[in-house]
Amino acid sequence: MLGDALASLREIFTPAFRGVLVKSLSLTFAILAALWLVLDRLALSVSAGSITAPWLVLIVKVTTALGLFVGLIFLIAPVSMLVAGFFLDELAEHVETSIYPAGRTGKIAPALQSIWLALKFSMVSLLVNVVAFGLWLLPGINAVIFFMANAYLFSREYFELAALRFHPIDEVRNLRIRNRFTIFSAGLIMAVVVATPVLNLVTPLFGVAFMVRLHKRLAPPTPQA
Repeated sequence: MLGDALASLREIFTPAFRGVLVKSLSLTFAILAALWLVLDRLALSVSAGSITAPWLVLIVKVTTALGLFVGLIFLIAPVSMLVAGFFLDELAEHVETSIYPAGRTGKIAPALQSIWLALKFSMVSLLVNVVAFGLWLLPGINAVIFFMANAYLFSREYFELAALRFHPIDEVRNLRIRNRFTIFSAGLIMAVVVATPVLNLVTPLFGVAFMVRLHKRLAPPTPQA
Protein backbone atom coordinates (compact mmCIF):
# COMPACT_ATOMS: atom_id res chain seq x y z
CA MET A 1 0.00 0.00 0.00
CA LEU A 2 2.84 2.39 0.80
CA GLY A 3 4.36 1.57 -2.57
CA ASP A 4 1.10 2.53 -4.26
CA ALA A 5 0.98 5.77 -2.27
CA LEU A 6 4.53 6.72 -3.31
CA ALA A 7 3.81 5.82 -6.93
CA SER A 8 0.70 8.01 -6.78
CA LEU A 9 2.68 10.96 -5.41
CA ARG A 10 5.24 10.58 -8.19
CA GLU A 11 2.46 10.46 -10.75
CA ILE A 12 1.35 13.97 -9.77
CA PHE A 13 4.52 15.27 -11.46
CA THR A 14 3.80 13.58 -14.80
CA PRO A 15 2.66 15.83 -17.68
CA ALA A 16 -0.97 14.67 -17.62
CA PHE A 17 -1.34 15.34 -13.89
CA ARG A 18 0.65 18.59 -13.98
CA GLY A 19 -1.67 19.93 -16.65
CA VAL A 20 -4.76 19.20 -14.55
CA LEU A 21 -3.05 20.60 -11.43
CA VAL A 22 -2.26 23.90 -13.16
CA LYS A 23 -5.80 24.19 -14.56
CA SER A 24 -7.51 23.31 -11.29
CA LEU A 25 -5.35 25.59 -9.11
CA SER A 26 -5.66 28.49 -11.56
CA LEU A 27 -9.45 28.20 -11.58
CA THR A 28 -9.51 27.71 -7.81
CA PHE A 29 -7.60 30.90 -7.05
CA ALA A 30 -9.59 32.82 -9.66
CA ILE A 31 -12.84 31.74 -7.98
CA LEU A 32 -11.52 32.60 -4.51
CA ALA A 33 -10.25 36.00 -5.68
CA ALA A 34 -13.65 36.82 -7.18
CA LEU A 35 -15.37 35.65 -3.99
CA TRP A 36 -13.03 37.83 -1.91
CA LEU A 37 -13.88 40.93 -3.97
CA VAL A 38 -17.62 40.32 -3.78
CA LEU A 39 -17.68 39.66 -0.02
CA ASP A 40 -15.31 42.57 0.70
CA ARG A 41 -17.47 45.02 -1.25
CA LEU A 42 -20.62 43.63 0.36
CA ALA A 43 -19.25 43.99 3.91
CA LEU A 44 -18.06 47.53 3.29
CA SER A 45 -21.33 48.59 1.66
CA VAL A 46 -23.35 47.21 4.59
CA SER A 47 -21.20 49.02 7.15
CA ALA A 48 -20.88 52.28 5.18
CA GLY A 49 -24.36 53.50 6.01
CA SER A 50 -24.10 52.97 9.76
CA ILE A 51 -20.46 53.85 10.49
CA THR A 52 -19.20 57.40 10.11
CA ALA A 53 -16.11 57.57 12.33
CA PRO A 54 -12.91 57.02 10.27
CA TRP A 55 -11.31 54.82 12.94
CA LEU A 56 -14.36 52.55 13.02
CA VAL A 57 -14.27 52.26 9.24
CA LEU A 58 -10.61 51.20 9.48
CA ILE A 59 -11.46 48.57 12.12
CA VAL A 60 -14.24 47.21 9.91
CA LYS A 61 -11.90 47.00 6.91
CA VAL A 62 -9.16 45.21 8.87
CA THR A 63 -11.62 42.84 10.56
CA THR A 64 -13.30 42.06 7.25
CA ALA A 65 -9.95 41.37 5.57
CA LEU A 66 -8.80 39.06 8.38
CA GLY A 67 -12.13 37.23 8.46
CA LEU A 68 -12.11 36.72 4.71
CA PHE A 69 -8.49 35.56 4.78
CA VAL A 70 -9.18 32.90 7.42
CA GLY A 71 -12.44 31.86 5.77
CA LEU A 72 -10.89 31.49 2.33
CA ILE A 73 -8.05 29.39 3.74
CA PHE A 74 -10.67 26.86 4.79
CA LEU A 75 -12.33 27.10 1.37
CA ILE A 76 -9.18 26.44 -0.67
CA ALA A 77 -9.39 22.65 -0.32
CA PRO A 78 -13.15 22.33 -1.01
CA VAL A 79 -13.01 24.66 -4.01
CA SER A 80 -9.94 22.94 -5.44
CA MET A 81 -11.73 19.61 -5.12
CA LEU A 82 -14.81 21.01 -6.84
CA VAL A 83 -12.73 22.24 -9.77
CA ALA A 84 -10.49 19.17 -9.96
CA GLY A 85 -13.53 16.91 -9.76
CA PHE A 86 -14.33 17.64 -13.39
CA PHE A 87 -10.96 16.18 -14.46
CA LEU A 88 -10.86 13.05 -12.28
CA ASP A 89 -12.22 10.68 -14.93
CA GLU A 90 -9.50 11.87 -17.29
CA LEU A 91 -6.84 11.21 -14.65
CA ALA A 92 -8.30 7.82 -13.72
CA GLU A 93 -8.08 6.72 -17.34
CA HIS A 94 -4.46 7.90 -17.51
CA VAL A 95 -3.53 5.81 -14.46
CA GLU A 96 -5.45 2.79 -15.71
CA THR A 97 -3.61 2.69 -19.03
CA SER A 98 -0.30 2.58 -17.18
CA ILE A 99 -1.13 -0.13 -14.62
CA TYR A 100 -3.65 -2.44 -16.29
CA PRO A 101 -2.51 -5.04 -18.82
CA ALA A 102 -3.21 -4.21 -22.48
CA GLY A 103 -4.16 -0.68 -21.50
CA ARG A 104 -7.65 -1.63 -20.28
CA THR A 105 -9.66 1.33 -19.02
CA GLY A 106 -12.99 1.81 -17.32
CA LYS A 107 -16.05 3.59 -18.61
CA ILE A 108 -16.18 7.36 -18.54
CA ALA A 109 -18.92 8.60 -16.24
CA PRO A 110 -21.84 10.51 -17.82
CA ALA A 111 -21.60 14.30 -17.63
CA LEU A 112 -24.27 14.62 -14.94
CA GLN A 113 -22.59 11.96 -12.81
CA SER A 114 -19.24 13.76 -13.15
CA ILE A 115 -20.85 17.02 -12.01
CA TRP A 116 -22.47 15.24 -9.07
CA LEU A 117 -19.17 13.60 -8.08
CA ALA A 118 -17.38 16.95 -8.23
CA LEU A 119 -20.04 18.55 -6.04
CA LYS A 120 -19.98 15.60 -3.63
CA PHE A 121 -16.18 15.72 -3.25
CA SER A 122 -16.39 19.44 -2.59
CA MET A 123 -19.18 19.06 -0.03
CA VAL A 124 -17.30 16.29 1.80
CA SER A 125 -14.17 18.44 1.94
CA LEU A 126 -16.17 21.46 3.14
CA LEU A 127 -17.83 19.37 5.85
CA VAL A 128 -14.48 18.07 7.08
CA ASN A 129 -13.01 21.59 7.13
CA VAL A 130 -16.00 22.99 9.04
CA VAL A 131 -15.74 20.18 11.59
CA ALA A 132 -11.97 20.75 11.84
CA PHE A 133 -12.58 24.43 12.54
CA GLY A 134 -15.01 23.56 15.34
CA LEU A 135 -12.63 20.98 16.81
CA TRP A 136 -10.14 23.70 17.66
CA LEU A 137 -12.18 24.02 20.85
CA LEU A 138 -11.53 20.37 21.79
CA PRO A 139 -7.77 19.95 22.23
CA GLY A 140 -6.56 16.41 22.61
CA ILE A 141 -9.26 14.60 20.64
CA ASN A 142 -9.54 17.03 17.73
CA ALA A 143 -6.64 15.52 15.78
CA VAL A 144 -7.95 11.97 16.24
CA ILE A 145 -11.47 12.85 15.07
CA PHE A 146 -10.11 14.88 12.17
CA PHE A 147 -7.93 12.03 10.91
CA MET A 148 -10.64 9.40 11.36
CA ALA A 149 -13.24 11.50 9.54
CA ASN A 150 -10.84 12.26 6.69
CA ALA A 151 -9.77 8.63 6.40
CA TYR A 152 -13.33 7.35 6.20
CA LEU A 153 -14.89 10.00 3.98
CA PHE A 154 -12.13 10.48 1.42
CA SER A 155 -11.23 6.79 1.10
CA ARG A 156 -14.88 5.91 0.52
CA GLU A 157 -15.52 8.63 -2.06
CA TYR A 158 -12.34 8.11 -4.08
CA PHE A 159 -12.54 4.33 -3.99
CA GLU A 160 -16.08 4.48 -5.34
CA LEU A 161 -14.92 6.84 -8.09
CA ALA A 162 -12.27 4.34 -9.19
CA ALA A 163 -14.49 1.27 -8.86
CA LEU A 164 -17.54 2.76 -10.60
CA ARG A 165 -15.57 2.90 -13.81
CA PHE A 166 -15.64 -0.91 -13.89
CA HIS A 167 -18.61 -2.08 -11.81
CA PRO A 168 -22.27 -1.20 -11.12
CA ILE A 169 -22.96 0.76 -7.96
CA ASP A 170 -24.25 -2.26 -6.00
CA GLU A 171 -21.09 -4.25 -6.73
CA VAL A 172 -18.96 -1.26 -5.78
CA ARG A 173 -20.65 -0.93 -2.41
CA ASN A 174 -20.32 -4.66 -1.70
CA LEU A 175 -16.65 -4.52 -2.67
CA ARG A 176 -16.11 -1.54 -0.40
CA ILE A 177 -17.84 -3.24 2.54
CA ARG A 178 -15.86 -6.48 2.10
CA ASN A 179 -12.59 -4.54 2.08
CA ARG A 180 -13.55 -1.74 4.45
CA PHE A 181 -10.53 -2.13 6.74
CA THR A 182 -8.05 -2.10 3.85
CA ILE A 183 -9.76 0.91 2.29
CA PHE A 184 -9.86 2.72 5.64
CA SER A 185 -6.14 2.05 6.11
CA ALA A 186 -5.53 3.65 2.73
CA GLY A 187 -7.72 6.52 3.90
CA LEU A 188 -5.34 7.16 6.79
CA ILE A 189 -2.60 7.85 4.25
CA MET A 190 -4.96 10.23 2.45
CA ALA A 191 -5.72 11.92 5.77
CA VAL A 192 -2.05 12.80 6.13
CA VAL A 193 -2.11 14.43 2.70
CA VAL A 194 -5.32 16.33 3.50
CA ALA A 195 -3.87 17.57 6.81
CA THR A 196 -0.63 18.84 5.26
CA PRO A 197 -0.74 22.49 4.14
CA VAL A 198 -0.04 23.03 0.42
CA LEU A 199 0.06 19.27 -0.12
CA ASN A 200 -3.69 19.18 0.53
CA LEU A 201 -4.19 21.05 -2.75
CA VAL A 202 -3.19 17.91 -4.65
CA THR A 203 -5.58 15.68 -2.67
CA PRO A 204 -7.89 15.05 -5.66
CA LEU A 205 -4.97 14.06 -7.91
CA PHE A 206 -3.34 11.88 -5.27
CA GLY A 207 -6.67 10.35 -4.26
CA VAL A 208 -7.66 9.21 -7.74
CA ALA A 209 -4.20 7.80 -8.55
CA PHE A 210 -4.02 6.00 -5.20
CA MET A 211 -7.51 4.52 -5.28
CA VAL A 212 -7.25 3.36 -8.90
CA ARG A 213 -4.23 1.32 -7.80
CA LEU A 214 -6.00 0.04 -4.69
CA HIS A 215 -9.03 -0.98 -6.73
CA LYS A 216 -6.78 -2.97 -9.06
CA ARG A 217 -5.39 -4.88 -6.08
CA LEU A 218 -8.78 -5.59 -4.51
CA ALA A 219 -10.81 -6.39 -7.63
CA PRO A 220 -8.84 -6.84 -10.86
CA PRO A 221 -11.27 -5.95 -13.67
CA THR A 222 -12.31 -8.46 -16.25
CA PRO A 223 -11.09 -7.84 -19.79
CA GLN A 224 -13.28 -5.55 -21.82
CA ALA A 225 -15.01 -7.04 -24.81
